[in-house]
Amino acid sequence: MNTTVWIHYARPRSAWYELPEQTQAELQRTWAALDSHAQSAGAQSMGSFFVRGQSDYSTVEIWSFAGYEAAYEHWAAKVAAGYAEWFEFSNNVGNRLP
Repeated sequence: MNTTVWIHYARPRSAWYELPEQTQAELQRTWAALDSHAQSAGAQSMGSFFVRGQSDYSTVEIWSFAGYEAAYEHWAAKVAAGYAEWFEFSNNVGNRLP
Protein backbone atom coordinates (compact mmCIF):
# COMPACT_ATOMS: atom_id res chain seq x y z
CA MET A 1 0.00 0.00 0.00
CA ASN A 2 1.32 3.44 -0.92
CA THR A 3 1.60 5.78 2.04
CA THR A 4 2.85 8.98 0.42
CA VAL A 5 0.71 11.38 -1.60
CA TRP A 6 2.13 13.83 -4.14
CA ILE A 7 -0.09 16.71 -5.29
CA HIS A 8 1.25 18.51 -8.35
CA TYR A 9 -0.22 21.84 -9.49
CA ALA A 10 0.80 23.19 -12.91
CA ARG A 11 0.18 25.66 -15.69
CA PRO A 12 2.06 26.09 -18.97
CA ARG A 13 4.60 28.90 -19.23
CA SER A 14 3.97 31.36 -22.08
CA ALA A 15 6.85 29.90 -24.11
CA TRP A 16 5.08 26.50 -24.17
CA TYR A 17 2.47 27.92 -26.54
CA GLU A 18 5.20 29.11 -28.91
CA LEU A 19 6.63 25.60 -29.35
CA PRO A 20 5.69 23.72 -32.51
CA GLU A 21 2.94 21.17 -31.86
CA GLN A 22 5.32 18.34 -32.78
CA THR A 23 7.78 19.46 -30.09
CA GLN A 24 4.98 19.73 -27.53
CA ALA A 25 3.83 16.22 -28.44
CA GLU A 26 7.38 14.81 -28.15
CA LEU A 27 7.81 16.35 -24.69
CA GLN A 28 4.41 15.08 -23.58
CA ARG A 29 5.32 11.56 -24.77
CA THR A 30 8.58 11.73 -22.81
CA TRP A 31 6.80 12.80 -19.64
CA ALA A 32 4.07 10.18 -20.15
CA ALA A 33 6.78 7.50 -20.41
CA LEU A 34 8.17 8.68 -17.07
CA ASP A 35 4.67 8.44 -15.59
CA SER A 36 4.35 4.89 -16.94
CA HIS A 37 7.73 3.98 -15.48
CA ALA A 38 6.66 5.28 -12.05
CA GLN A 39 3.45 3.27 -12.29
CA SER A 40 5.34 0.11 -13.20
CA ALA A 41 7.42 0.71 -10.04
CA GLY A 42 4.25 0.87 -7.91
CA ALA A 43 3.13 4.49 -8.06
CA GLN A 44 -0.58 5.13 -8.59
CA SER A 45 -2.02 8.07 -10.47
CA MET A 46 -5.36 9.16 -9.07
CA GLY A 47 -5.88 11.38 -12.08
CA SER A 48 -5.42 14.84 -13.53
CA PHE A 49 -8.00 17.52 -12.86
CA PHE A 50 -8.77 21.04 -14.04
CA VAL A 51 -8.61 23.66 -11.29
CA ARG A 52 -11.55 26.05 -10.99
CA GLY A 53 -11.79 29.24 -8.99
CA GLN A 54 -9.03 31.18 -7.26
CA SER A 55 -5.75 29.47 -8.15
CA ASP A 56 -2.43 30.23 -9.76
CA TYR A 57 -2.57 26.89 -11.58
CA SER A 58 -4.80 25.32 -14.21
CA THR A 59 -4.34 21.61 -13.47
CA VAL A 60 -3.64 19.32 -10.55
CA GLU A 61 -2.35 15.74 -10.61
CA ILE A 62 -2.65 13.48 -7.59
CA TRP A 63 -0.34 10.51 -7.15
CA SER A 64 0.52 8.03 -4.43
CA PHE A 65 3.96 6.53 -3.93
CA ALA A 66 5.54 3.97 -1.61
CA GLY A 67 7.51 6.74 0.11
CA TYR A 68 9.04 10.19 -0.16
CA GLU A 69 12.06 8.87 -2.06
CA ALA A 70 9.94 7.34 -4.82
CA ALA A 71 7.97 10.58 -5.22
CA TYR A 72 11.18 12.61 -5.33
CA GLU A 73 12.76 10.28 -7.90
CA HIS A 74 9.72 10.65 -10.15
CA TRP A 75 9.78 14.43 -9.88
CA ALA A 76 13.55 14.59 -10.44
CA ALA A 77 13.15 12.51 -13.61
CA LYS A 78 10.51 14.91 -14.95
CA VAL A 79 12.69 17.94 -14.18
CA ALA A 80 15.66 16.26 -15.89
CA ALA A 81 13.40 15.74 -18.94
CA GLY A 82 12.74 19.48 -19.22
CA TYR A 83 9.34 19.73 -17.53
CA ALA A 84 10.24 22.71 -15.33
CA GLU A 85 11.38 24.69 -18.36
CA TRP A 86 7.87 24.67 -19.82
CA PHE A 87 5.54 24.66 -16.79
CA GLU A 88 5.05 26.72 -13.66
CA PHE A 89 4.35 24.35 -10.79
CA SER A 90 3.89 23.76 -7.10
CA ASN A 91 4.20 20.41 -5.34
CA ASN A 92 2.93 19.13 -2.02
CA VAL A 93 3.96 15.79 -0.57
CA GLY A 94 2.91 14.07 2.62
CA ASN A 95 2.47 10.77 4.39
CA ARG A 96 -0.77 9.13 5.45
CA LEU A 97 -1.82 9.95 9.00
CA PRO A 98 -1.56 7.04 11.46
